[in-house]
Amino acid sequence: MSIWRSGLTVEQLNEPRIGGSMAWHLGVRFTEVGPDYLRATMPVTDHTRQPAGILHGGANVVLAETIGSVASAMLAGHEQLRHVGLEVNANHLRSVPDGTVTGTARPIHTGRRTQVWDIRIEDEAGRITCISRLTVMTVGQR
Repeated sequence: MSIWRSGLTVEQLNEPRIGGSMAWHLGVRFTEVGPDYLRATMPVTDHTRQPAGILHGGANVVLAETIGSVASAMLAGHEQLRHVGLEVNANHLRSVPDGTVTGTARPIHTGRRTQVWDIRIEDEAGRITCISRLTVMTVGQR
C-alpha cells in the first residue's frame, strides 16, 4: 500500500512548475516513486562542485531537502497543505568528484503537523555518500 496521494507520477513531480527553483538549476530530477519512498538524482557538475573539485556539501543538502519537502507535500491526505523545512542535517561520508548522485527519502514520522524523513544519498556505485535527516512542518492550507 502506497503512502502517496493517488496516481502520483515522476512526470508530475518533474513538471516545469519547479523550474526556476534552486533544485531545478542544480539538475535535481525525480526518478522513482516507490510505495514508501521517493527518489531523485543530481549530476555532479561545475554547478554542484566545491572549489576542491568534489560535490559540495550544500548541494547534498539541496537534494535532501528537495526530496523530503516534496515527499511531505505528496503524502496522502496532505493535498491542500503547505510544507516547509524546519530542520535539516547532513553527514557527508564520501566525496564524489563526478557522475550522478541519487537520493532516496523514506519516512521516519508522518504526522499531520510534522514529518521526519531519512534521506540517503549514494554515488553511481551504490555507496552511501551522505545521510541526511529532514524535519518538515505543515504550516496550513495552500
